[in-house]
Amino acid sequence: MNFISIQEAIKKANENKEIKVALRGWIYRERGSNNKKFIVLRDSTDIIQCVLSRENFKKQWGDIDKLQVESSLEIFGEIKKDKRAPTGCEVIADKINIIGFSDEFPIQKDLNEELLGDRRHLWLRSRKMTAMLKIRSTVFGALHEYFRGKGFFEFHSPLIIPGGAEEGPTLFEINYFNKKMYLTQTWQLYAEAAIYSLEKIYCIAPSFRAEKSKTSRHLTEYWHTEMEVAWANLDDIMNYGEEMIKYVIKNVLEKNKKELETLGRDIKKLQPSLKKKFPRITYTDALDILKKKKKMNVFWGKDLRTIEEEKLMELYDTPVFVTHYPKEEMAFYKPRDKENPKTARCFDLLAPENNGEIIGGSERDTDISELKKSLKAKGEKIEDYSYYFDVHSYGAVPHGGYGLGTERLVKWICGLDSIKDAIAFPRTMTRIKP
Repeated sequence: MNFISIQEAIKKANENKEIKVALRGWIYRERGSNNKKFIVLRDSTDIIQCVLSRENFKKQWGDIDKLQVESSLEIFGEIKKDKRAPTGCEVIADKINIIGFSDEFPIQKDLNEELLGDRRHLWLRSRKMTAMLKIRSTVFGALHEYFRGKGFFEFHSPLIIPGGAEEGPTLFEINYFNKKMYLTQTWQLYAEAAIYSLEKIYCIAPSFRAEKSKTSRHLTEYWHTEMEVAWANLDDIMNYGEEMIKYVIKNVLEKNKKELETLGRDIKKLQPSLKKKFPRITYTDALDILKKKKKMNVFWGKDLRTIEEEKLMELYDTPVFVTHYPKEEMAFYKPRDKENPKTARCFDLLAPENNGEIIGGSERDTDISELKKSLKAKGEKIEDYSYYFDVHSYGAVPHGGYGLGTERLVKWICGLDSIKDAIAFPRTMTRIKP
């Protein structure tokens, strides 16, 4: 008999087919008496209750009685509907193969976050982590589909770089054959070289930030979804960002309804982001709104902190583009706005429900003298960026792009409390293993 998934078996039972099935997986829960054993079996698709009677397994009962959570099994029997069972169906087993016994599983109820982090390699088996990982897979697949559907080429850049693209203190330094090098913060500087060849490019790859932050929104190693487009202005870039987010949410709602339910996610909170256009306000507008509606006085020139972003987003049920931040607070490659030179032609996309910035983007400065001036002001070594200046010395064109913190998007879509639960093995300031 061919093995089928638990999901397939439940579907057959719901079609009023009482048939023989062959299932395999791990024990999710178990209980019973001396004469009957109830095993809830799980695989990657679902869970199902299996009933084992002692009279049918006299020779194996000693081993069956030793089974604990996470033992691996093959179970054969007849499936039928039963409203009392966890997923509305159960299997009356007539044959069982014990593949692997399990020690006492070290994850029980009420474990604190630190202990769950220490046992992350086992916590991945939980239904909530499984649900998140499935949604994460959909998110990544949808991102690839979106960009390729828009005529983008996938382009890869080095992960080991000679200098930074953001602020120097957030760089991870490594010993590279006795030379000082760094782990990349972004592909952007290399991407700007590639747009002169391919024009429309994207990449989904790890980025590294040595920020000493312990917030629920920061990872030191995260998956960065980045894009760069030749001939694009700020509005073009924001249009891509909004369309991309809507495409991803639509895919998750279509493919992962069950997983969202497992996570207890209220999908009604995601619906407005599909139906409405994302508001676009300037940084100056944001300060005015905070003052008038939230009684918060933020002086012009100060970057928005988490508290200001959260207060602002209490007024919206969709993401919001905040544009034209103060130039002096921005990365060196973000150009001054000609109409208001104190601001840069850039944006952050803030997500609702206390999720903060999920995308940061801008037009790119092609004025080499301005670039050098900005780098010097930030204490960077000009010689480390010689190749970057070279790029803009041969037929420079307007262009721009953005970077999405992919785990931040997963966190928001799943309704998670912490970004650490949006990736299988998080790396943070305090978490380096497993």
